[in-house]
Amino acid sequence: MKYRKLGTTDLDVSVICLGTMTFGEQNSQQDGFDQMNYAVERGVNFFDTAELYAVMPRKETYGKTEEIVGNWFQERKNRDKIILASKIASKSDGLEWIREGSKNLGFDKKNMDAAIDESLKRLKTDYIDLYQLHWPERKVPKFGILDFEYDASDNDWTTVEEVLYNLDQLVKAGKIRYAGLSNETPWGVMKYMKLSEEKNLPRMMSIQNVYSLVNRVFDIHNSEVSIRENCGLLAYSPLAGGRLSGKYVGGKNPKKARYTLWPRRFSRHHTERGEKAIEKYVSLAQKHGVAPSTFANAFVNDRPFVTSNIIGATTMEQLKENIDSIHITLSKEILKEIEDIHLSDPNPCV
Repeated sequence: MKYRKLGTTDLDVSVICLGTMTFGEQNSQQDGFDQMNYAVERGVNFFDTAELYAVMPRKETYGKTEEIVGNWFQERKNRDKIILASKIASKSDGLEWIREGSKNLGFDKKNMDAAIDESLKRLKTDYIDLYQLHWPERKVPKFGILDFEYDASDNDWTTVEEVLYNLDQLVKAGKIRYAGLSNETPWGVMKYMKLSEEKNLPRMMSIQNVYSLVNRVFDIHNSEVSIRENCGLLAYSPLAGGRLSGKYVGGKNPKKARYTLWPRRFSRHHTERGEKAIEKYVSLAQKHGVAPSTFANAFVNDRPFVTSNIIGATTMEQLKENIDSIHITLSKEILKEIEDIHLSDPNPCV
């Protein structure tokens, strides 16, 4: 395994981070235990979860993923060996079961205090290493939307300074060690950085945004900020929801797979242009004798702004292929072939 510093902290996190959102929905608790055990054996020391999970989000499985991770900590008694990241949910349609409901969610003190206490209880721990804001309260392009549409009435969100103050209180209480962003914009990152420095409040150590061979918007929007501000990317959906594994190529619908179960929920990765690009990347991986998922993850692992690549799996075979990417370094010739495919149709899955 390879390790990198998390922001300006002294934490060395594995370049492969175990994503857990399938635990409690597509994966049972035993499946989750098996995945966590195997990942640790392979040198993974970084786990990512969220209060929102399992996915697909629904009342019946809300918080289930954190519960499974917490049960594993209780059984293994190894909490101190894992760098644990979780997230607090924000305003969004269709999350009425979280605290006081979708429209009342946010990063105000009342929500943040309740969210952290509930997460700590489920995770059976006293602290979370990296506490992330799952998505901004304000209206920004996210989850497959590219363009920013200004809304003069969008004023009902917790100010950045207040959010940082609330996080500072959690740090001082020993409930979190560090803070991070997710699904954030360059303006948002820089605003948090500026105020944290001016007010001596917690610094954002990472940004968790989507990134894959078929969605490289981060290259344009956030990469320079990420590098120069030492706020590395925790890349999620590196396989475009599993599509870059090749298992859906040719119109296939594998049983219990994400797009088979919820075809509309993850539509941003399932586009006509995207399918053409994915077929090219899968063929390129096969040409070089590498499993397509390993190939796609290897590309993400070595991007200069990436701190860690959040992988996800529903089977042990998938997990092994994903982790195996740490041993693959793509040659300049292969990277040129990737760039040729990319430039022929940039970002077909946003």
